[in-house]
Amino acid sequence: MVPALATLLVFQLLGETVVRTLGIPVPGPVAGLAFLLPLLAWRPAWLQAVRPTAQTLLQHLSLLFVPAGVGVMLHLNRLGEEALAIGVALVLSTWIGLVVAALTMQALMRRPRGAAAAEDRS
Repeated sequence: MVPALATLLVFQLLGETVVRTLGIPVPGPVAGLAFLLPLLAWRPAWLQAVRPTAQTLLQHLSLLFVPAGVGVMLHLNRLGEEALAIGVALVLSTWIGLVVAALTMQALMRRPRGAAAAEDRS
């Protein structure tokens, strides 16, 4: 189990390193899994070695949500007292995010294709 866990962590580290070095907008663990996939296809013995550890991690994935749940339960009174402010902040931030994304998309769609390539070269 330890070698399999080490393999998963090494590929996660490799993914994080590549993503941060190249500035790719992809999570490092996802890139690490993308690097791991060809290795597992090339060496099926590695797949059999990693599978039990991966399945165990996936079975206990819900444990990662425990700290957030504890935080909510710990501050439940405060959340109730400030429910209006939290609700308004959530609604406004959602609407602002949607408007900014829509305006950005409109601006990018109006730009001619050649202008983007010329701008990148300069």
